[in-house]
Amino acid sequence: MRLIFFGDVVADRGIDFLEEKIYSIKKEYTPDIIVINGENSANGNGVTERSVNRLLSLGADVITTGNHAFSKRDSVNLFEENNFLLRPANYPEGVVGKGVCVIDLGKTQVAVINLMGTVFLDSLDNPFLKVDEIIKGISTKNIIVDFHAEATAEKKAMGNYLRGRVTALIGTHTHVQTADETILDGHTAYITDVGMTGAEDSVLGVDSDIATKKFVTHFPCRFEISKNAQFVNAVLIEFDESSGKATKIERIIKQ
Repeated sequence: MRLIFFGDVVADRGIDFLEEKIYSIKKEYTPDIIVINGENSANGNGVTERSVNRLLSLGADVITTGNHAFSKRDSVNLFEENNFLLRPANYPEGVVGKGVCVIDLGKTQVAVINLMGTVFLDSLDNPFLKVDEIIKGISTKNIIVDFHAEATAEKKAMGNYLRGRVTALIGTHTHVQTADETILDGHTAYITDVGMTGAEDSVLGVDSDIATKKFVTHFPCRFEISKNAQFVNAVLIEFDESSGKATKIERIIKQ
């Protein structure tokens, strides 16, 4: 089975570019499942009904998020109504939405878990203990984890923690694709960060001059999405659906 995971899609421009490239990507890689991190898909970050619907129209089976999940006012209703739109599972009890989605493909099932790190981010529940709890309640061996985290060390530790227990651990949030893709213990596909779908010459999708000025002056400024040329970052995961073991992980970059 083949799954493509697209890195954080940044605003309308990122969605526009993914729309241009999605047909050729599907034709080349023939995925059975598509997962997209959409937590920056609305202009100014977060998700809106429009951005979610656009990602679904491109073929997303599941949309994951992260620390910007609830940035938009209307996002609460979106997470209440849509099982395929995930927020980090380690939000405290009572927070609207779900952190796990099980895709039923008839002959097999694939679970997608959305987690968020706690180093340099909001102090949510412990993601390591939460994922233990979730895995115990999942019957399928095919488990894909989006670990939305800031610290490389935390992502590497989670990969080590879940090796042999999940099909893939895919890092998101830092918007820079890492070159450390591997298969841990012959079972778990891993990459520290899948990257982003947005402007290549930018600061995480934001206009470089504006972002740089903020660092230089420490004065509040309004970020604007970069108008420079876009690119797509993603990974292809191939796995044996009978065992849940990954057999291949390949980085994808399309300009």
